[in-house]
Amino acid sequence: MEARGPLAGLKVVELAGLGPAPFAGMLLADMGADVIRVDRPAEGAGVLPAQFDALRRGRRSVILDLRSPGGVRAALDLAERADVLIEGYRPGVAERLGLGPQACWERNPRLVYGRMTGWGQDGPLAHAAGHDIAYVAITGALGAMGRRGGPPAVPLNLLGDFGGGSLYLVTGVLAALFEAGRSGRGQVVDAAIVDGAASLTTLMHAMMAAGLWRDERGVNLLDTGVPWYDVYQTSDGHWMAAGPLEDKFYAEFMSLLGLRADEAERADPRAWPALRQRIAAAFAARTRAEWTKVFDGTDACVAPVLSLTEAADHPHLAARGTFTEVDGVPQPGPAPRFSRTPSAVAGPPARPGAHTREALTDWGVPGVDALIESGAAIQRLRAADAAGSLPSEAEHAVKSPVDVIHQRGWQVADRCLQVGLVQGHQGGDVDHGVFGQPRGCGGQEHVAWHHGQGSVRADDGGDGGIQPARVERIGLDDQDRAPFGRFAAARLAEICPVDAAAAAHQSSWSAR
Repeated sequence: MEARGPLAGLKVVELAGLGPAPFAGMLLADMGADVIRVDRPAEGAGVLPAQFDALRRGRRSVILDLRSPGGVRAALDLAERADVLIEGYRPGVAERLGLGPQACWERNPRLVYGRMTGWGQDGPLAHAAGHDIAYVAITGALGAMGRRGGPPAVPLNLLGDFGGGSLYLVTGVLAALFEAGRSGRGQVVDAAIVDGAASLTTLMHAMMAAGLWRDERGVNLLDTGVPWYDVYQTSDGHWMAAGPLEDKFYAEFMSLLGLRADEAERADPRAWPALRQRIAAAFAARTRAEWTKVFDGTDACVAPVLSLTEAADHPHLAARGTFTEVDGVPQPGPAPRFSRTPSAVAGPPARPGAHTREALTDWGVPGVDALIESGAAIQRLRAADAAGSLPSEAEHAVKSPVDVIHQRGWQVADRCLQVGLVQGHQGGDVDHGVFGQPRGCGGQEHVAWHHGQGSVRADDGGDGGIQPARVERIGLDDQDRAPFGRFAAARLAEICPVDAAAAAHQSSWSAR
């Protein structure tokens, strides 16, 4: 992954977690930092399959067993070579693993240690479970959103996890880095979503102090309390958003709607219900597309309310390249933008463990081979290995499947995979191959690759019968099964925690 952006050269360790910490890692990677994500062996694909999880983009993944001394030592070796470490564990978990700030500072006193939590590192709720909605609830932010007389409006997890969490973590980390450059000492950045979400309500608190905001939903300037800051439905069931706060913008807004602007009416809250009805009736007379054309490029402060899938096609966002596509997956591009050192998405989301050997070696971690052989570190199949060819002539001549595995640089952890020879009889020919028995995939189920034009088969370990349902799970058509290739291995790796060794093939590669 080529480093670009203002943070090129910055080295970051991300202890894998959920939500705000990965988003912070993504932001740092987009800005050019070399981020290594440390995944755990037992972690599944999470909410999203790895290839669709844009929060993982732009950085390499290693798998370390942090329950083993070797895995912890390797993580500390990474921290010793890093500028920043970020983690999203509950308070005390990193310390129990032997990866707390003090342990890291013994190796690297300049390390900035970023901690992302919902409740913070201290306080009565510090050790309680929680999610975004609970964090923003106690800050007053959730209670302030919504229409008058209605329930609070849930702002997705944008306000808490990402706005009050990730962005404050990144801001804090960069500030601590600046300070460490002068003092030579790192420090903990305690980024709590409750603190960040509360910080985002600063303007509302200031307006309340000035008597310009009531502590009540839907009765204020920015919460649909006034008719000129609201959303209105169009004739085709879509919506337009209007926010002409200033007098001159309001005048243009009313003129384009075909309504008379009456300053006395605007100044009198008793007239607002009738004014709101007039505005609503005007919007309801035409489609969203028609109103978009009317207001486009004006100072009336009106825009169409678009869906997530529609947003990328908006002419303004398209012209700026606000959205991008990474390996066929549409997603927002990097932000903000830099004039001399532009940010870029360095690569697609990495499958867990896809870069274990490469990343540990690049950062100079000692004993990488021993770590992998012991199972303290695990190398898994890369996405890039999914599209490849049949084994090479050199591999063709190898007699042992284990030799094939090692020749390709793959490693096998005994607790993850059993490797052996498969022999079966079909059509008068004897097939030879390698089978992988991924532990944790259930029972005696085996997956075997057969040579040449052969197919991927799912056997029960006994009668050798094809199980079409299992084949479909691998992503192959039972009527037109794919020839042996790394693609099949990658598909299997997505559904079972196996090494790339399962794809190794031995004996005769000739077509039947």
